This record gives sequence, C-alpha cells and structure tokens, in this order.
Amino acid sequence: MATSELSLDHFKLEDTRVTRRYFGKFDKITGHLGRVAATMEAEGRLSRPEVEALARYLVGLGLTFRALAHKYHFSGRFTHAGKLTFDRVESGFPVFSELMEMANDALQAPGHLASMPSVSALKDDMVRSIVGEQAIPTKLQYALSQRLYYQELVKGGLFWGRNDPEVIWLGNSGVRRRYLIRWAVYDSAVNLPVIYLMEVEDTGRTGLPKDEKRWPEAQAHLMAQALGGLKLLTIATGFDRDFDDLHPTRLRRFHIGPMYSHAFTQQLGPIRDVLASAKAPVGEDWALVWTEEDLVSERVEKERSGWFGTVERQIFALDPFANKGIETGATRLERSIILPERPYQALAELNPPGFHDVRKFVVNDQGRVLSYR
Repeated sequence: MATSELSLDHFKLEDTRVTRRYFGKFDKITGHLGRVAATMEAEGRLSRPEVEALARYLVGLGLTFRALAHKYHFSGRFTHAGKLTFDRVESGFPVFSELMEMANDALQAPGHLASMPSVSALKDDMVRSIVGEQAIPTKLQYALSQRLYYQELVKGGLFWGRNDPEVIWLGNSGVRRRYLIRWAVYDSAVNLPVIYLMEVEDTGRTGLPKDEKRWPEAQAHLMAQALGGLKLLTIATGFDRDFDDLHPTRLRRFHIGPMYSHAFTQQLGPIRDVLASAKAPVGEDWALVWTEEDLVSERVEKERSGWFGTVERQIFALDPFANKGIETGATRLERSIILPERPYQALAELNPPGFHDVRKFVVNDQGRVLSYR
C-alpha cells in the first residue's frame, strides 16, 4: 500500500475529549473480552487451560490501552502531549508503531520514574497551584499523566508487538508429555492483536520447557512464522517437519478485531448501516469482530528418516465444504461479533446478508453476555 493511502487510513486524534472517548470505548471493550471467553468455555468451545491462556493476552491488551490512555490523556491540551494514531479503516485499533514506541518507552521507564516527582508530590503541587495561584496546573497534570504512563510500563503484563511463546503443561498421554504453547503478536499489516494456541505432544528425552536446545529454537521458529498472511497449515506443517520429536496436534489463531464505531471508523458494508441505525449512546456505539481459525490433526503417518529410522508426520484435516479448507488452510473458521444491546437490536432488525452464520455475543455494563447464532 502506498504511503499516501496509509496516511488516509491512519488518523491522529487531535482533541482531548475525543481521545478520552476513544480510550473509554476500548476500556469497555477489553473489559468484555474475558467474559466472552468464559462464555465460550461454558459452551464447550474452549477448555479451562485455553481460556487461561487467552486471558493472559486479553488482560494484557486492556493494560496496553490503559497505558496509552495515560500517555495521551492531554492530547490537544498540552503542546508536548502527542497524539494517538489509529487505523480508522482496517482495524479501529492503534497503529503498530504506537506499540513499538511504547516498547521503547518501557526500556527507559525506570530512568524516567527516577527523575520524576512522585504521584503524591505532583498532586500536592497541583493543589498549591489551584489554591495559592488560582491557576489550572496543566503542566503538572501532564507530568502526572506521564508518571502514571511509565508506572504502567514498569508494572508489565502488557500486550506488546511481540509476545514470545510460553508453555503450559497439560499432562501426559502415555509416555508423551502434552503442552499448550501460547504466543501472540500485533499484526503490523492490519494493526490487530493476533493470538496463537498450539497443542503439542513431546517425545523428546527432556521436557520441552527445560530443554536448553529445543525450546529456544521452537520459540524462534514460532515467532518467525507468526505472520497473518501465513495459513495455519503452513505454520503447523513447517513446525512438524523442523522438530521430529514435537508433534503439533492442534493449532488455533484468534484475530481480535476489527473494531467498528460509527463515531471513529470509516467502515464499509452492512455494519455501517447497523451502527448508524442503532443510534447508540456514547460508549455503546461499537462492534468488535472475533475470528477463530482452527487446524486439527486428523491422523499420523510414518516417514523414513535416515537409513533405519522413522518419524511421525501429522496429517491435518481441512474443511471439506466448498473447498474452503484449501483456501483457508484450516479445519474450521468461525467468525463472531461482540456488540452492545442497541447495535445488536439494529442488527437483528436489519438482518443484513452475511451475518446469518456469524455468532453474536451481546454484552452490557452489568457483565452479562448473551450468545446468539
């Protein structure tokens, strides 16, 4: 895509009120995601280890938005406050460079905090400025917002541009160890968080997390393949062939987003009419897409290795309907949409084409999640 086209897609939030509304919207959205995952577990679509693996990244995503909200709290009111850039066409999320800059800030955060007054000292100075000088302490307020930003970065647990693989032990299957490997990236091509879960059977001599040779290699391999343009079949078969004693039996990829909002994004198609028709109040004018790709091993075949040895190779099941499996490289692909009650009512009334097979999760501020097909 040309630079001029990217500049049209990417938009800077110039106004303080609008910036805070944007982050307020995402604060609500990320707060709902964990409850949606729990609903999927109740429906039998996710196991407890899978929900816990997903929750690590969903919580981290919320912390990332909280940190960015502090960073840009005074956009438009203070000269040096900066302005958030987000993708208003493809994703509705901040652009990838925002997360890269945040990662760089995290490296320098301890030094910034050491040179800054404490939160209590800044608040005391603000009170003195208001009472004694009868002035709005804008500079102090900005300093406080930056202090809170760096504190969030130091606390950690955020969703970064790269979130390296971690291992969760699932138990033994006979003599084989079973693991769930999780990793995530912020896809720079579409500016969206993407989460991967891979179930692996380990026949190596040393358990994968304690294997000083295989585990770093496996981590590097998976991160190198964490590209949205690669099919799951390509990722899984590549891993299967590069590691003879690691057997990927299932691989899933979750795309969190795009986020559509009538106030912020330039969405096209039926969702535009749905959000326009909903006339939802501030904070409820949105819809978030959640897409899951699933690739499952169908059987195992033996393959010669060297003069006398054999190795196992996974044969993965592809979706047999209308050749979709060949196109997607997955056993199953399911799209869901998460939205508040008013947009859902508009969606149900308009009943646009293409949404019949999309699962709908309807959320509200009381924490309730309703699931509809």
